[in-house]
Amino acid sequence: MHPVFQSSRRDFTFGPWRLSAARTHIMKSAQAERLAEELHMPSLPEMMFGDNVLRIQHDRGFGIEFNATDALKCVNNCQGMIKVACAEEWQESRSETEHTKEVVKPYDWTYTTDYKGTLLGDTATLKVVPTTEHINTEKLKAREQIMFFEEVLLFEDELHDHGVSSLSVKIRVMPSSFFVLLRFFLRVDGVLIRMNDTRLHHEADKAYMLREYTSRESKIPSLKHVPPSLFTEPNEISQYLPIKETICEKLEFPEKLEPNPEASLETTCVKSK
Repeated sequence: MHPVFQSSRRDFTFGPWRLSAARTHIMKSAQAERLAEELHMPSLPEMMFGDNVLRIQHDRGFGIEFNATDALKCVNNCQGMIKVACAEEWQESRSETEHTKEVVKPYDWTYTTDYKGTLLGDTATLKVVPTTEHINTEKLKAREQIMFFEEVLLFEDELHDHGVSSLSVKIRVMPSSFFVLLRFFLRVDGVLIRMNDTRLHHEADKAYMLREYTSRESKIPSLKHVPPSLFTEPNEISQYLPIKETICEKLEFPEKLEPNPEASLETTCVKSK
């Protein structure tokens, strides 16, 4: 029995930016089956929130959003990847193979995704360029009023009661900037923990956003020094997971668009259900 989720939509204006967070019910089975067919996947996560979205859009139409369907398009649905090898290892470690065989299919049954967001805009879009500049985490730690906060669950699956795979995104808006964390978290009991984080930061006086993608992973046997109680706490376990990949990018605004230093002063919040 899936939990009941109350539908809601919250909008917030940050200078020229409109931030929208929509949360609604789990996708119905018939709709999920159609989408799975379109994505060439045997099945979708058991809790698939196809209409949930976090959207950040500029007055001129460009921006970025985070949704479950586009995230699943980044899942590898071909056999032969390390993720499937992990599935075989998982199966060998289980005595009750009847259930584990159900998930060892020619697609990534863990729904691992390296999704970093969907760019918006027809005539003008954000330009993605590599950078050595990093998000200033010390500045984010500074005490600032949080004017808007929202967390949106995009999908979750309990892997036949042998772990969890989930994707969620949250945003917080301060007077000087906004910060987004998109997190994919995977735990396959007895096998591995994987975490793919995408952080997005925009300061009101800058003509770009910074986006940092970090992939961490560790086999469970390598975490013997870590209390097992932390295995279910992404914020706590992340420090023990070695970094496998890091990608730093600038999302530059279209040309001839100057940042508005006073943007943070023009903020409103509207909530509707």
